[in-house]
Amino acid sequence: MINITLPDGSVKEFEAGATAMDVAKSISEGLARNVISASFNGTKVETTTPLHEDGSLILFTFRDEEGKKAFWHSTSHVMADALQQLYPGIKLTIGPAIDNGFYYDIDFGDQKISENDFKKIEDKMLEIARGKHEFQLRSVTKAEALEFYKNENNPFKVELIENLTDRDITFCDHSNFTDLCRGGHIPNTGIIKAVKLLNIAGAYWRGDEKNPQLTRVYGVSFPKQKELKEYLELLEEAKRRDHRKLGKELSLFTFSQKVGQGLPLWLPKGAALRERLENFLKKAQKKAGYEMVVTPHIGQKELYVTSGHYAKYGEDSFQPISTPAEGEEFLLKPMNCPHHCEIYNNSPWSYRDLPKRYAEFGTVYRYEQSGELHGLSRVRGFTQDDAHIFCTPDQLDEEFKKVIDLTMYVFSSLGFENFTTQVSLRDPENPDKYIGKEENWEKAENAILSAVKDKGLNYIVETGEAAFYGPKLDFMVKDALGRSWQLGTIQVDYNLPERFDLTYKGSDNELHRPVMIHRAPFGSMERFVAILLEHTAGNFPLWLMPEQAIILSLSEKYENYSKKVLNLLENHEIRALTDHRSETMGKKIREAEVNKIPYMLIVGEQEENDGTVSVRKHGGEDLGTMTVEEFSKLVNEEISKTLKTFEV
Repeated sequence: MINITLPDGSVKEFEAGATAMDVAKSISEGLARNVISASFNGTKVETTTPLHEDGSLILFTFRDEEGKKAFWHSTSHVMADALQQLYPGIKLTIGPAIDNGFYYDIDFGDQKISENDFKKIEDKMLEIARGKHEFQLRSVTKAEALEFYKNENNPFKVELIENLTDRDITFCDHSNFTDLCRGGHIPNTGIIKAVKLLNIAGAYWRGDEKNPQLTRVYGVSFPKQKELKEYLELLEEAKRRDHRKLGKELSLFTFSQKVGQGLPLWLPKGAALRERLENFLKKAQKKAGYEMVVTPHIGQKELYVTSGHYAKYGEDSFQPISTPAEGEEFLLKPMNCPHHCEIYNNSPWSYRDLPKRYAEFGTVYRYEQSGELHGLSRVRGFTQDDAHIFCTPDQLDEEFKKVIDLTMYVFSSLGFENFTTQVSLRDPENPDKYIGKEENWEKAENAILSAVKDKGLNYIVETGEAAFYGPKLDFMVKDALGRSWQLGTIQVDYNLPERFDLTYKGSDNELHRPVMIHRAPFGSMERFVAILLEHTAGNFPLWLMPEQAIILSLSEKYENYSKKVLNLLENHEIRALTDHRSETMGKKIREAEVNKIPYMLIVGEQEENDGTVSVRKHGGEDLGTMTVEEFSKLVNEEISKTLKTFEV
């Protein structure tokens, strides 16, 4: 007999060889109908995998992230099967689950595929699914696996197998289809009730531009047709909220091929928006004791060799810039932290001087591949709201918690109320990925875990996701469409102070190393604006809007009164503009709605005589007639609901 421990702590006894599905059936038939995947002792298993030892079992349904991954990965097998039947001779590579669905990278050879073929592929997938074929995982030897794919003339699978160990190779079968796979599948194809292929893209084998280009087919699937319908409606809403579309409509930013891919140009409205965001954070930072610094866009190569960034980011950075001086090389800076270390090193410090908090809106550069660029969310030049805190080990806990408070203030002021946190630790199996001493990593990881527990944050721990120089706390924010984004990061670093020989004189009159905290509540201005645009659909919080009001005159003869109202609004620090064109009021209102202007102030003969404005809110709500002073009070009250004062 074996003992199976369930997530609630209860223990059930089963005969050796029982499966996850047997456990589900012992709990309830309803659960058994919905269980599609499982994890045993931290390793994903099939629901039909025999269990032969005591252990902890987690059962997953489609509502669970792990369940979705198994569902979507299984569907990628079904899609690969359908494609092989429809396009004989194609070469399969990999087909993982992703955040929202799955993809499969395929070499189609001389055969062509387009979105016009999606319907027949989907029909074939559903035909296969209706067969209710079981997914069966089986172990094979390395020799057997190589022989299978050499016979299929598939060099991609052969390359994958050559990098695997002999006793660690499995195939997954369903119906007459076989694929190299590690596991993690649903019980059978019949659970797949709805499929939709989404798009086609090019992808290099293993992400390397030197390798052959493959065709990547993206799709999504669900256990119910209704869920697919809801998802497609969500996709349409996401298209309407696409920050690239809204950025163009609202004249916030643009790109130029002559300037270069991934290098955004901020238009006047976008630049003003950025400035307001910067000033908002600068004001809070000043109260929190930060000092602003400015560093150059380049630095000598040796600076980044010392910091370790050249070794870790060298391939992803722009290549060194050679000067007329022999052997002298500079880099566009990939990070601000080495520069801030040198600022700290400018003066000797005592423990009484610490903490030192240096902040900068510093622009950094990474050479992202052109296929990975995406509007503002993935660029080659971006500005980080970067700050680095140099403190004593005794101050670390308090300083880390203060940064958490500042980050949460930023989120609440911008309407991001739904978030979780992720503590990213190093991967103990791959120590070569990181720099620094073991004891320093332990101190840093323990400091973060202690702070999040004391703050009562909802957090998860992810092993292997730490930065190369230290562990970190990431804030995972959900937007209005339920999508999760990583915003805001706080990192503890014992390593750079050592690499740059940073010191302070302690109370014992001896030199000690400071601890360094890296933090960026926005992350980068570009990516933050992209996410904020899509979260709000361009309807930013009122305090942030490029224009908070527009004055619409019924005809040109009220132009002077419009200007008078505009001056009064400016005196109340309300951003507004006028529209006294000889257009219909309906057209003026429609254009103001498209431009997301929060308030429309309509003026005509009655308003001029009474010294008032007729107020219409974005979306169509009529707020009636009021004086400019009353309108100003209304605006300030709305702003105060979201833009609170930062309390230290």
